[in-house]
Formats: sequence, C-alpha cells, structure tokens
Amino acid sequence: MITIAMAEDHQMLIDGVKSFFEYDENVNIIGTVNNGEDLVKLVLLKQPKLVITDIRMPKMDGIEATKLIKTKLPHIRVLALTMFDQPEAIKQMLDAGASGYLLKNSGIKMLSKAIVAVAEGDTFFDPNVAFNFMNDYIDKKVTIGKSEKVVLSNREKEILSLIANGKTSKEIAETLFIAKTTVDTHRKNMIRKLNLKNGNELVKYSIDMKYQF
Repeated sequence: MITIAMAEDHQMLIDGVKSFFEYDENVNIIGTVNNGEDLVKLVLLKQPKLVITDIRMPKMDGIEATKLIKTKLPHIRVLALTMFDQPEAIKQMLDAGASGYLLKNSGIKMLSKAIVAVAEGDTFFDPNVAFNFMNDYIDKKVTIGKSEKVVLSNREKEILSLIANGKTSKEIAETLFIAKTTVDTHRKNMIRKLNLKNGNELVKYSIDMKYQF
C-alpha cells in the first residue's frame, strides 16, 4: 500500500486526485492540505510513504516544505506536481530532495505511473519537461566523472540512455527484456563507477550525456 500526503492550494485538484484513487487498493491518500506549512505538520504526524506537493503555495512553498521533510524524515519520497516547467524550479526541487517532477497537464494516468515509480525508489520526470536544462547543472563529482573518462559497458550506456529519457527501472527491464533487479544492479554499478552519491545524480549525469552515446 502506498500511503500519500498531498499538498495543493487548489482544492478542486485534490478532490479530483482523491476521487480517482478512491477505489485503488494500492494507493491510500491519508491526508491533504492546502499549504506547505501544514504539509510538514501532516507528514511528521502521519509519516506517509510518499508526498505529492505543488511548488507555489501559501505560507510555505513546496521547495521549502520538501527540504524540511527530507531533513527530518529522509526516507519519505517526494513527487512534485506543478505547472512550473522552468529550469530553476526543477533544479530547486531536485536540490530539496524530490525524486519526481510531474506537470499538472500530464493527466491522472501519468500521475498514477509517477506515484508507483517514486514510491518504489525510482526517479520519475515528466516526459514533457525539456531535459537539456540540466547541462549546466551537473555537480562537481559528475564533472570529475566525465573528465576521468570512466568507461561504461555497452549495456550500461544503453540503460543510461533510457534513464535520460525518463524510463523507470521496470520500464527499462521491459524494454531490454531483462530483470528489474538486473537494471537496479547496473544503476548501482554506474553510481559507483561515476563516483556519484545517489540515483538523482545518475539521472542528472544521464541527461548531460544523453547525446554523447
């Protein structure tokens, strides 16, 4: 069961999401709020598996709320659901600790897909978000990885390319006809080879290298 806390200042959107998942046995929305300040309180109280948050909200925005949540409860996964596709907003949410970024105009089925992916430990980025904004956002360790000319296997390059296209481990496994655990192992190996910290940094690296394989 994926337990969810949701923050959104438009109640109509909250009502629509709750209605869609009302009879879903795998998703349980355990609380909703209309601002970031109340979101932090709700998460600390109920400790859901996943947080869905807008960015611009009253009292406290989703970026600041995500930072506080990840500081206090780092195991909780965060998915941004917003209208903002500006590079700076996406960067700030990634820095705050979000594992997914979805635009509101993507539809409820895409949201369902993102929820499952992020809750299972994957990253998820809206396919309509222009990824080339990340080219100037690769951190120092990733840059070092490139300058040292780390050699990746052909399979790792193949998986890296699919990661850059927003594919989850499950989707990559289905595309390449391999087990999801195999994909996860390749992810871990690439993180180690490239001297990265986590899966988010691997996503950033994959985007930066997208057209070089």
